[in-house]
Amino acid sequence: MTGQARESGPRLAAFSVTSIATGGFNIPLQTYLPAFYATVIGMDLATVGLVFMISRLWSAAADPVIGWASDHTRTRVGRRKPWILGGGVLFLLSLLAVFSPPAGATPLYLGGWLLLLCLGWTATSTPLYAWGGEMASSPVERARIQAYIQTGSSIGIFLVLVLPAALDALGRGNPEVRVGSMGALVAAVLAVGMVLIAFLFREPSLPERAPAGANWRQGMKAVLTDAALWRIVASDFFVALGQGFRTAVFLFFVTRYMGMASPAMLLMLQYAFGMFAAPLWARISYRFGRLRTLIMAEGVQVAINLMVLFLTPDRMWLFILLIVGQGLTQGSGNLMLRSMIYDVADRHREGSGVERAGLFSSVFNVTTNAAYAIAVGIALSIVGLLGFDPRSSGSEGVAGVHLFFAIGPAIGHLLSILVISWKRGSRGGRLDAESRLPSA
Repeated sequence: MTGQARESGPRLAAFSVTSIATGGFNIPLQTYLPAFYATVIGMDLATVGLVFMISRLWSAAADPVIGWASDHTRTRVGRRKPWILGGGVLFLLSLLAVFSPPAGATPLYLGGWLLLLCLGWTATSTPLYAWGGEMASSPVERARIQAYIQTGSSIGIFLVLVLPAALDALGRGNPEVRVGSMGALVAAVLAVGMVLIAFLFREPSLPERAPAGANWRQGMKAVLTDAALWRIVASDFFVALGQGFRTAVFLFFVTRYMGMASPAMLLMLQYAFGMFAAPLWARISYRFGRLRTLIMAEGVQVAINLMVLFLTPDRMWLFILLIVGQGLTQGSGNLMLRSMIYDVADRHREGSGVERAGLFSSVFNVTTNAAYAIAVGIALSIVGLLGFDPRSSGSEGVAGVHLFFAIGPAIGHLLSILVISWKRGSRGGRLDAESRLPSA
């Protein structure tokens, strides 16, 4: 990989179009769809939380299998591309089914299509991120490539959120049209991204195939015994847990506590600033190193979420400031941690000669999906226990939603800092030699 040419900005932008789709469906999946199926379709809130949790855990279980398989796939067009294109087709079809359900859809309908949706998303995104990690070998260039992919994800979310606001302005903002338009937009962008990947990008030549059984056993041993890898994925688990807590109750907090009719404009504002977050924090990492940048970014997230405790419905100006701050820090922790994953994969490749970038990237995705799944289940259960009922128009349990919206995410981001800072050395913020986790 040392002889690879530096990819131009336009080519990286084209490569990242698919990430607009893979990122674009995430916030609707976490924020809009659970509320949609609970209120419009009329499913029980606990049932919705359980179905979404199971689908995310299913995706987490499928991730390492897909990551390992994409590492060891051998075709004339490469190893990652067939998975991106094949997974993209499944992703596209299930998007339309989940975002535009028939009247009277049952939990079985939702569960079945969600399983296929999460499988298609995993089969598209895991090889995409692994391919991006293989495009460069230097920490700076890896952070740059991941920043393009992360920015694509933020753009996708922003575009998805523009639709509800535009529909509201046109007087066509009923929930069915709003959610259906989100799915249609993500599907259209995904189709464009698949075409660009298919015709514009060629993977490098592949090394000799190693025995599959040995590779699988060795790969799992490498995953289970690498302390640096687990430090990274554990830290990301808590980053995603904090994000998942926030998104799971965001709609309820905005509409029931802050008293806003629609949260679309606030989400648009957050992700408009979020499009600048990845380039901003990538540049900060060039100066301070990825580890220090990660700790700074997560510390800012803790402070922003705790400030929510001081929010009251008449302090909309403070909420807007916190939304902007949230946008400027969103995904910063994931960006630093994901770029570190490929340093660990490089170390394993140099020591064993076996490619494990896809497998390691999938482990990263496993913890992220598991965190989001657990976050939805915990968040909806806790606010329910605190007396909140989304079908009631009363104020019962609204104070509990406010408390959880502030403290839940703050705890997640704080735990991320504690995990990645554990056993740090005293010089220059570097981790101890045993972990071998890169700090620059």
